[in-house]
Amino acid sequence: MNVAIVIAGGSGHRMKQDVPKQFLNVYDRPVIVYTLEAFQKHPSIDAIEVVCLDGWHDVLKAYAKQFNIDKLKWVVSGGETAQESIRNGILNLKDKCKEDDIVIIHDGIRPLLEDFVISDLLVKCEEHGNAVTSLPYNEQIFVIDDEESTTKYIPRETLRRVSTPQAYKFGKLIWAYEKAFAENIGLHKSSYVNTLMTDLGERLYFSAGSEKNIKLTTKDDFELFKAYIKMDKDDWLK
Repeated sequence: MNVAIVIAGGSGHRMKQDVPKQFLNVYDRPVIVYTLEAFQKHPSIDAIEVVCLDGWHDVLKAYAKQFNIDKLKWVVSGGETAQESIRNGILNLKDKCKEDDIVIIHDGIRPLLEDFVISDLLVKCEEHGNAVTSLPYNEQIFVIDDEESTTKYIPRETLRRVSTPQAYKFGKLIWAYEKAFAENIGLHKSSYVNTLMTDLGERLYFSAGSEKNIKLTTKDDFELFKAYIKMDKDDWLK
């Protein structure tokens, strides 16, 4: 079984909106529905779980019914941190998934998820036991000496940008999160599943990413999202 956990537990304070950003409407659809539709339409995804902000569970279920997201099977509450939210989602699957089932973890505010990204993620995870979507860096990266100067750069060909979705075998996820929370490993503020796994000594494997897979954090991100939705591709571009 292939299960997608969609993390939608954030309150979105940075956006300074009355509604959490995953529930903001863009062209008569809330952001979270765009994200769920990507998994709903993919033939290899069997079930969806959403880790949702408290007080919004019924709203989410109503949207799922309205937009025919019938793969949504479970809605669980988020935690105080992203890692706690992810752990809540994983633990809820403990009596529902087998060790070799693949679990995809994805940010609810990354709504432009393409089929080929999910497909390659599943293939690589089946082969290696995990997979993280990634892209090369196209800019030069410098290390700061102080606030205004530098003498050192990192060759960009040695770097990869990693985001969600990420996929792991369920047995490994349970082991990792139980160990991490018991021993306080990999739970720093900016941590996520990929960094936690690395802190636990696991090797991660790259899968295909997409430049369209943007995270909606600022108002400008929403404008870019709207532009992508309305974008027409030129047939002459190869």
